[in-house]
Order: sequence, then structure tokens, then C-alpha cells
Amino acid sequence: MATDWSNAIKPLLKLYRGWKHPLDYKNTYQLLVMVILAARDSDSHINNIAPDFFKAFPNMSSLGKSSLEMVMSHLKKVRNSRNKATWLWKIASEIKKDSNIPLSMEKLVELPGIGRKSANVILRESGKPAEGIMVDLHTVRVAPRLGMVKTIDPKKIEEELMEMLPRKQWDVGMALSFHGREICRPKPLCPECIMNKVCEYYRTVVRSKH
Repeated sequence: MATDWSNAIKPLLKLYRGWKHPLDYKNTYQLLVMVILAARDSDSHINNIAPDFFKAFPNMSSLGKSSLEMVMSHLKKVRNSRNKATWLWKIASEIKKDSNIPLSMEKLVELPGIGRKSANVILRESGKPAEGIMVDLHTVRVAPRLGMVKTIDPKKIEEELMEMLPRKQWDVGMALSFHGREICRPKPLCPECIMNKVCEYYRTVVRSKH
């Protein structure tokens, strides 16, 4: 019998409702910068290097008025630093000030270095209505493990979850991500999991061993 995921996912959405993204940002400018820097890097690493970066470039205006070389010099420890510095400098040169940061999916994904995942995070953390479902590496692990999807392709996962769930539940991507950090880790803590009653992995792998 197929799982009614709109109903089954409610405990997870309730558990993680209102949780702030692990990136330690103070405003929309910092959020946008840190989301770009965190791609293929870790949130904790970006949290460590961000304070010095924001001392040098406290807002979009200061970033845009700087040279690309200066921006690069502050990002040497970040993965893919040359591209990320170029993206940030181009964004700042184009939009010029913090108040011009767009807060729609359509406009965000037009900016260099920002795809749907990053845009979904920015919209969520800015309190804007969801226009999609955030899929990161934790979501990619947890959604198939639960049995919600059969794919590990982030684009397909987002599409399938959007079809499966009503828009009011589209924070599911971040809930799955938080759950992947807390409980459903690469080595999952299944006995502690509030989702184990509906989890395909728990039913077919964990319980079958006992």
C-alpha cells in the first residue's frame, strides 16, 4: 500500500518548523554571499571564514566597488574560490546595493552562481513563499531512504516532491536536510527516528536483520 506522504511527513515538518539554516548570516546580503560560498564546501567552514570577509565587504556596495583581485584574496581558503569570487563580484557590480537583491526564484537563478537549491534557501530564510523545494546532499540521502522517491537526481527529487506534496508543505526539503544532519546520517540513528514507522529503509534493511 502506497504511503500518503502528505500525511506521513507532518511529524517531520512539525519537528523542524522554524529552524534557521546552519549558515550563520545576519542579513540578506550575508545570506546570499554565504549560500554561494557554501556550494561544494561545508556550512561550518563558511561560518568560520565569513566574519573576516564581511569586515572587508560589509555590504553589496563595498563588494561591488572593490576589485575582483581583492575579493579573491579574501576567499583563498574556499573551494572553487576563483569562480565564487567572480560570481560575487559580478552580482555586486550589477545590483550595487543590498536593497536590490531580488527575492523571487526567477530573478535569483539569473544571478551567477545561484541555482534552484541556493534560491530556495534564500527565499526560505527571507520568509518568502516557497517557489520550490530545497534539495541538498542531505535531502538526496534521506528522501530515497524514506521511500519518498526512487532517484538520487536532485532536479528529479525536487520535481517529484513538488508533485507529491501541497505547496504549504514545500519546506519539506529543509526538514529532510535537518533530519539528515541530526538523525538520518550516512550511518542512521534509526531507533531514535520519528519516521521509522513509514521508512522504507527501516522496514526493509534494519528490521529485516532482527
